[in-house]
Amino acid sequence: MYPPERQAAIAARVARESRVSVTDLALEHAVTTETVRRDLAVLERGGALRRVHGGAVAPSALAAPETRVEERDRVAPEAKDRIAAAALAQLPPGTSSVALDAGSTTGRLAGLLATSTGALVEGSSLVVVTHAVHLAARLVGVPGVELHLVGGRVRPMTEAAVGADTVRALEDLRVDVTVLGANGFSAEAGFTTPDAEEAAVKRALVRAARRVVVLADATKAGRQDLHRFARLEEVDVLVTDAAPAASGGEIAALGAAGVDVVTA
Repeated sequence: MYPPERQAAIAARVARESRVSVTDLALEHAVTTETVRRDLAVLERGGALRRVHGGAVAPSALAAPETRVEERDRVAPEAKDRIAAAALAQLPPGTSSVALDAGSTTGRLAGLLATSTGALVEGSSLVVVTHAVHLAARLVGVPGVELHLVGGRVRPMTEAAVGADTVRALEDLRVDVTVLGANGFSAEAGFTTPDAEEAAVKRALVRAARRVVVLADATKAGRQDLHRFARLEEVDVLVTDAAPAASGGEIAALGAAGVDVVTA
């Protein structure tokens, strides 16, 4: 295959699958790995992809600037509604405890819990622990919900408490389920977020739970942010939406790694 044709085929595959390896491309096109690397260098200069260790990713897979929680809430709202509804089934029946992370999708779950159509069956109760001010505001005074708000310095970007005081407050916590949001997830990097203090709180929430559930729409698939807060083996369930073709391979890889993937 003539180099421009091969490079066009490589660019199309990266766009379709979000991430490809040098080895796979060399086998597919019957060329050496050195030839593939030269092709990737040409394509990167043209903005078609970004090279990473062992392969290449679509530009959209790289970390994007962090946005405020109200801005994120406007991204994929229908998918987040479906994910939040599916997440209700991940909460234990009867009297139980759950830690809710900050985020736009976890906020929608909190909204469901605050309504009469939420997860609480008559006679049951739910202890909710959260460091997110906007989630606590939705749940305060809800019948059947015992709300615990974890303190600390509130970060305006996420409207959530972060810092050493917040992490210390979570150290002795033990809940049935932690429900987390994520800015990105991939089979290679696990679950990631842009801010170091947010990541530290998320790690504390992971350690506090018997079961860890992550809510993330498929636009987060393949994205790697700066700070990992959970490895694949630390997450029991990923609740996501029907994956577009570009994200399907990444989500399938998580399933193959042992994460229970629930598609809303």
